[in-house]
Amino acid sequence: MIKLRLKRYGKKREASYRIIAINNLSRRDGRPLEELGFYNPRTDEVRLDIPGIVKRLQQGAQPTDTVRRILVKANVFEQVSATATAAS
Repeated sequence: MIKLRLKRYGKKREASYRIIAINNLSRRDGRPLEELGFYNPRTDEVRLDIPGIVKRLQQGAQPTDTVRRILVKANVFEQVSATATAAS
């Protein structure tokens, strides 16, 4: 199963995260299938590749709880449902 989850990088106590698509059996900092965004919890900066995320969600990728909250704030799920309705 493909998961959308966070990959940690940065210095000690100054972590930033990349939002990635990865096989759920891979380790946290393993090689991702695709990098889909960036999240900095210290400044609340978020950059998302929305078309890539929508494509992965339509293919059945499951976001973790933290990534789901980030995507809800960015209204990504509304775009997924709109795209699915338009395709029907």
